[in-house]
Amino acid sequence: MFIARDEKGSLVNALEDKLVKQNYTCPACGGLVRLRKGKNLRTHFAHVSLNQCDFYYENESLEHLENKVALFNWALKNDKAELEYPIPDLKQIADVLVNKQLAIEVQCSPLSSKLLQERSYGYRSLGIQVLWLLGEKLCLKERLTKLQKDFLYFSNNMGFHLWELDHKKQVLRLKYLLHQDLKGKLHYQVKEFSYGKGNLLDILRTPYQQQPLITFSVEQDRKICHYIQTALLSKPLLDEATSPSLLKRRKPIKFEDSGLVSPSKAYRKRAILSDYCRLAGLLRQFSGLLSTKSQNCHTKALSTCLLSAIFLKKYGKIERMEETYGITTK
Repeated sequence: MFIARDEKGSLVNALEDKLVKQNYTCPACGGLVRLRKGKNLRTHFAHVSLNQCDFYYENESLEHLENKVALFNWALKNDKAELEYPIPDLKQIADVLVNKQLAIEVQCSPLSSKLLQERSYGYRSLGIQVLWLLGEKLCLKERLTKLQKDFLYFSNNMGFHLWELDHKKQVLRLKYLLHQDLKGKLHYQVKEFSYGKGNLLDILRTPYQQQPLITFSVEQDRKICHYIQTALLSKPLLDEATSPSLLKRRKPIKFEDSGLVSPSKAYRKRAILSDYCRLAGLLRQFSGLLSTKSQNCHTKALSTCLLSAIFLKKYGKIERMEETYGITTK
């Protein structure tokens, strides 16, 4: 943090004022803060203890401090910006508040989804929009994490997108048109904006500005069919449905009057028919998806192959199953 109160109760800014050694307190909670400075360290304050502070959840890292200062100075060029603006009603402190309407939050460390939702809702309840910018630890990699999903924004022009901060390269990065393929791998486009260049608010409005529709192509993985087949065989969809524990818990059915099959055989037949229909339905949907993507993919043959392979592993010979239960894979 950069803002604190001195022994006289006056607000001081570690970025602007010449500070002397004395007792400083947090302007939000009133707790003691320690002045930190050095040759390779930007002068700032840090709580002696966060146990009694409801506004700060952790002392800020060097990355957080540097990004916050850069955004504050950038916003000041064209708009009214306030650094570390306290909001007592929410017990929150906005990293940078621009024109009393937009809170810019720098997030460099993981936090719970519940806390993120509470803080975002708190700003909106007061008519303040909030924009989360992610630090290095939370930047997108090859796969989208659960927490990263909570930071996603959406616009008609740029689809799902999020913002990242790179204080080492001094770059604000927009990753947009996020697409996750069937293997879970992420594909996206990137725009970079150098710190201090241009109007910060205009840049942050980029996803919502009127512009030509943006598209990009992703090469289809030619091994996706084999990948799905392997995944189904390694983790069959039928395991849970036909597990012995589940079969034991099923309510018994009385077959005495019919005299056709024994109860044990009836359970087995019922399980196989149910599982077969469920799996066949899923594969039909998958075949329809593939047929719309590629005219050269033999989707019908693929579905039959997958279905046969799974039942061969689960129940043994397909021919014997067909004769016993009247099921056909053709």
